[in-house]
Amino acid sequence: MDWFVTMLLLAGGLVLLVVGGELLVRGASRIAASFGISPLVIGLTVVAFGTSSPELAVSIQAGLAGNPDIAMGNVVGSNIFNVLFILGACALILPLVVSQQLVRREVPIMIGTSLLLFVLAIDGTIGLFDGLLLFAGILGYLTWSVLQSRKETAALPAQVTSEPNGATSPLWLAGALGVLSIGALGFLLAWFNPVINSLLTIGAICFLAGGLFGTGASTRLGDNIQQIGLILAGLGVLVLGAGWLIDGATTIARTLGVSDVIIGLTIVAAGTSLPEVATSIIATIRKERDIAIGNVVGSNIFNILGILGLSAMVTPGGLGVNPGVLSFDLPIMIAVAIACLPIFFTGFSIARWEGALFLAGYVAYTTVLVLTAIAHPALTYVNTTLWCVLPLIALTLIWTSLQAMGFGRQPRNTV
Repeated sequence: MDWFVTMLLLAGGLVLLVVGGELLVRGASRIAASFGISPLVIGLTVVAFGTSSPELAVSIQAGLAGNPDIAMGNVVGSNIFNVLFILGACALILPLVVSQQLVRREVPIMIGTSLLLFVLAIDGTIGLFDGLLLFAGILGYLTWSVLQSRKETAALPAQVTSEPNGATSPLWLAGALGVLSIGALGFLLAWFNPVINSLLTIGAICFLAGGLFGTGASTRLGDNIQQIGLILAGLGVLVLGAGWLIDGATTIARTLGVSDVIIGLTIVAAGTSLPEVATSIIATIRKERDIAIGNVVGSNIFNILGILGLSAMVTPGGLGVNPGVLSFDLPIMIAVAIACLPIFFTGFSIARWEGALFLAGYVAYTTVLVLTAIAHPALTYVNTTLWCVLPLIALTLIWTSLQAMGFGRQPRNTV
C-alpha cells in the first residue's frame, strides 16, 4: 500500500468517525430527552458516550484484528488527551465554571475507574472476567444516572417533540437517500462488509420512514424511529471509519518501525477524540461550560468501563497490556485524573493559566512518547527536565488545594 493511499485511508477514517459520531449523538440525544433525562445527565452520558463511539469502534476493531496495543493505547491515550488537551484548550478560550456535582460525584468516579483499570491490568491482561466487571460498572453508572435525572426534569419531552422534523429538510432527505444508496450498492458490489451495509441501509430506511410517515398522532413515535435511524447510520459510518483508521495507522506504524502502542496513544487517540474536541469547544463558545467539562469526564468514564469492557469481552483471549503502558502511560492517566480534583474544587473553575498548564502537560507527554519511539538522544535531557518540573506542578496544585480548603475560597469570577 503506497503512502498516498495510506494517508487517504487515515484522513478518510478520521472524517467518517467525526460524521458518524455526530449522527449518533444527534439521534441518541433526542431519544434520551424524549424520555425525560435531564440536560446535565445527557451531557454526562448520552453526549459523552456518543462522542466516545469512535474509540469504541476503533478499540473493538483493533481487538478483533489482533492489535490489542492499539485498543488499549487508544483508550489510555484518549483519556489523557481529553483532560489535558480538550479541557486545556477550552479553558484558554473561556475559563470554565465547574458544577459542584461533577466535582463531588463524577470526577471521583473517573479517578476510581482509572485506579480499577490499573489493578486489573497488573497481571498483563484485561480478560473476559475483567471485561464483564468493567461493563457491569458502566451499566450500573448509567442506571444510577438515569434514575437520578428523573427527579430533575419534567418539561423536556414537550420541548423535544415540538421541534420540526428533520427529515422534511431537503438537506437531510438528500443525505438519507445518499446513505441508503451507498448501503444498497455495498450489498450489490460487495463493498465494505455485511455489518456496515446493514447498518447504513436499515438506518437510512428508518430515518426516512420515521420522518416522512410520522405525522399526526404518530409524530412522537415517528420522531423516535427517525432518531433510531440516525443512530444506526451513525454506527455504520463509525465502523467504516474505524476500519480505515486502523488500516492506515497500522501501515504507518509498520513502515516507520514505530510500535502499535505509540500510534494508538497518539494519532489514533487524538483522532478518535475529535468529536469530544468539537463538542466541548462549541459548548465553551456558547458558554455551556458544564457540558464541555461533563463531556470530557463522562467520556473518560465510558472509555474505561464501556469500551475496554466490551473490547475485552469480544476479543479472544482478552486484551494484552503492553508493559510500557502499564509502567508509564496508565500511571500518567491516573495522575491526570487525580489532578482534576484540586484544579476543579479550588473555586469550582478552571482558569486560563490552569488550561495552559494542561496543554503544556500534553505537549510534554507527547514529546516523551515520540522521543522514546525514535530513541532520540534528547530523551535523557527531557526526562531530567520533567522530573524537575513535575514536583513543582504537584506542589502548586497541593498549595492551591490547601488554600481553598483552609480559607474557604469562593468560586472565581470567570465571566
